[in-house]
Amino acid sequence: MPAVMRPACWALWAAANAIDDLADDHSVDAERRAERVGAWIAALDHDVATGSSTDPVRRALVDTAWRWRLDISGLHGAMAVVRRDSHGQRFADWNSWRAWGRGTLLPWFDQVRDLFDKAGAGVALRLDRQEVYTTFLDGVRLTDILTDLSADLAQGDLLLPGQALDRFPGCEDDLSHLRWSPATAALVTDLTRLARAWVTQPALAHGMHPGPAVVLDTMAGLLRAQLDAVDAAGPALLRTPPRPSTAATARLVVPARARSALAWSLTPVTLPRPREARTSAVPAQSPPARRPVFDRPPPHPSGEQPPRIPADRMPTHVAVIMDGNGRWARRRGLPRHEGHRAGRAAAREMVYGALEIGLRHLTLYTLSTENWKRDGEEIGAILDILREELEDYPFQDLDVRVRWHGRPERLPQDVVDSMRLRERTTRDRTGLTLTTCINYGGRDEITRAAAALARRVRDGELDPDAIREEDLARHLPHPDMPDVDLLWRTGAEQRVSNFLPWHTSYAELYFTPDHWPETDRRHLWQAIGEYTRRQRRHGASADSPVPGTPGAAPPSGTSENVGASDVPG
Repeated sequence: MPAVMRPACWALWAAANAIDDLADDHSVDAERRAERVGAWIAALDHDVATGSSTDPVRRALVDTAWRWRLDISGLHGAMAVVRRDSHGQRFADWNSWRAWGRGTLLPWFDQVRDLFDKAGAGVALRLDRQEVYTTFLDGVRLTDILTDLSADLAQGDLLLPGQALDRFPGCEDDLSHLRWSPATAALVTDLTRLARAWVTQPALAHGMHPGPAVVLDTMAGLLRAQLDAVDAAGPALLRTPPRPSTAATARLVVPARARSALAWSLTPVTLPRPREARTSAVPAQSPPARRPVFDRPPPHPSGEQPPRIPADRMPTHVAVIMDGNGRWARRRGLPRHEGHRAGRAAAREMVYGALEIGLRHLTLYTLSTENWKRDGEEIGAILDILREELEDYPFQDLDVRVRWHGRPERLPQDVVDSMRLRERTTRDRTGLTLTTCINYGGRDEITRAAAALARRVRDGELDPDAIREEDLARHLPHPDMPDVDLLWRTGAEQRVSNFLPWHTSYAELYFTPDHWPETDRRHLWQAIGEYTRRQRRHGASADSPVPGTPGAAPPSGTSENVGASDVPG
């Protein structure tokens, strides 16, 4: 790492280890460990607010946040996971294991990503595929668990999923009694193979600045060397943590330092200029333990208020195909891209209306994978509008969590980076979840999920004959996205255009003649009103009692067009 960034990285590393040590201190009972972790988190909240600390680790972290203008509130979720870990962890399957591992690692890695951004390192930690990134982190976590197996077993912890243990009958009992058996050896061999595959991601550094690329490449090499040491340890793995030899480490680190020095000499990094007056030690941020206060959306010019919808008839998820921008513009003698620009106001209106009526999920179809067939000038105008929206970001003071759904390929990198930044900075908001589908295709989404399942079958994690709908749903890009209750399309067209096919299996369809720029929040309220009058049966007969009256979510198998649609199909 560049010398100027090392103190910040050490501060993050020290903080992560400090709370881990508190959670792992078995000299006290579980309740007391959880209390100590909670006290450390509360003290950090206080220190963030005041700008200093009497604790050297927290002081370093707060000072890092001030100097680099980092928002460290995102670490609060990872720390809360560690607090729960104080009571011990057991995982039934790989899915729950992954959720735990990513919950503890991702926020810390995101802080390092932000460090590179602040250092001006070109395409800082740019990852073309989120799945590659998260799979690599799974490998980091599994390598760490295998390395620390002796220490964890000594205090009664076994941080491996039951799904992996069940493949080797008897190994769990052997491990609990620190016995090295054929079953234990087979388990370790299988897991080191799996971890090695996860940390070996050829696409991990694609498109990155060479400096971060060297860092990640070296990290992956060191992890593989660590796994070699785990493999070679044999029965000693249950007594002491294995370590690669000094020579093995040097073979990786020495040339990496030379490559890194060259990379950073070509693009030097500098410490951002801190605030001239240290009146506030960190960037403006609320202590993460307290929920921030958000503004209300601006009222509609007419003064009209949303209808009152009973909670049991309110849809959870409304998805919108924003169609008719180009036709709206042509009827006025304007270029098509002016329709997309006019449609941006309608998209904002939908967000305001969703907040006012209490909708939990709103998904807007912005740019489909098929839209690339259009005229280059129109596509360029759509991307320019996206850039402007991401830069202006009109929902900054509203309780809106922003998510991007789609593929990064073909999108300009600055747009991808801006979307990822908005995702990170709003991920803890709990009001409306706004999902913008940009360079999205429904069949592509399902194909990628099927490919992920195939990889799990190949790796021996999943029996192909036991695959259920829920398994495929968990491998969709956003497995927590609820099924769509209402799919609304403007522009007088009546088709779904490859939009969320998995999630719209039981959606109510609603088509209106208005072109998208002609709509506002009142049209959203009308669509929701229409939804409440539908009888949703989900395959039952009309006179059968159905769980889920209008507005209730169907039994789920799963889990924007910032005015830029006219989605083909």
